[in-house]
Amino acid sequence: MYILSVETSCDETSVAILKNQRELKSLKVYSQIEIFKNYGGVIPEVASRNHVKKITKLIEDSLIEANLKPKDISLVAVTIGPGLIGSLLIGINAASAFAYINDISIVGVNHLAGHIYSANLVKEINFPALALIISGGHTDLVLINRHMNFSLLGKTLDDAAGEAYDKVAKILDLSYPGGPVIDELAKKGSDIYDFSRPFLKDHGFNFSFSGLKSSVYNLCNKLKGNYKKEDIACSFQNAVIDVIIYKIKMALKKYNVNQLLIVGGVASNSELRKRVTNEINNIEIVIPPKKFCTDNAAMIAAAAYFMETSPSNEQSYIFNTNPKLELSKNESKDY
Repeated sequence: MYILSVETSCDETSVAILKNQRELKSLKVYSQIEIFKNYGGVIPEVASRNHVKKITKLIEDSLIEANLKPKDISLVAVTIGPGLIGSLLIGINAASAFAYINDISIVGVNHLAGHIYSANLVKEINFPALALIISGGHTDLVLINRHMNFSLLGKTLDDAAGEAYDKVAKILDLSYPGGPVIDELAKKGSDIYDFSRPFLKDHGFNFSFSGLKSSVYNLCNKLKGNYKKEDIACSFQNAVIDVIIYKIKMALKKYNVNQLLIVGGVASNSELRKRVTNEINNIEIVIPPKKFCTDNAAMIAAAAYFMETSPSNEQSYIFNTNPKLELSKNESKDY
């Protein structure tokens, strides 16, 4: 089974071809990071226009690299949300056109399910499993009971972890995106500032990083530049990771699971990877390689493989975007 997948939920244009569960035949990613460094964040209209420029060529290049023809593709998969509505539409239109012209079935995939299934590209998910989705837009704890069956345990009530990284980087006058920059800078600093840890003990498994970001802002204003950016970065990062590990341990104590999956863009963070591995014991931990952590089409294909894809005479090639799409109890159905 060959799955051609398209991911354009934000500022990465990506196309992949996956054979069955995890044999990756091609993965193409065009990142707009260098463009948005000049702006300090993603501009939706600019992102959409760049998707238009790249998407068709990436589909062609993926087929060439995989040494396949359109007739060899068994299924087309495309991200339908959550994400930026303009960006999502470009991917949906391109994928739907390709599927329609070549008479191939197509499914819409939840971007968050894609992040979860990025772990399956590395190792088969062993149910029940606990997943932490940690990225610029999401910080979610999810219980997975079987394929494509999700129970959201907790999510961020305000800023996601990755968003907090970007905002703290801006406070420190660092480049965008903030996550990788702060991660590297923190290695040179010391944890000397006691920033608040928003454990939210009365809010179950939910997260909140807005107050932590404000603590950094207030301290920097108070010190009036009399600080080392390395120390601020180190202290901030440790505060974020303390909260994450605390919440994971809470969930592991309550739920009997076989695996812990750490997925999403912030899962690339070297300190998070190290501390999760060192401080969480007696459970198998799966953290995908960095190329599968950031937005990519391989993870969308990995999720699509486990969706119900029985072809019918009423195959629809028309999809609506859902910029605020959340994980549902059962994603295993046609959209």
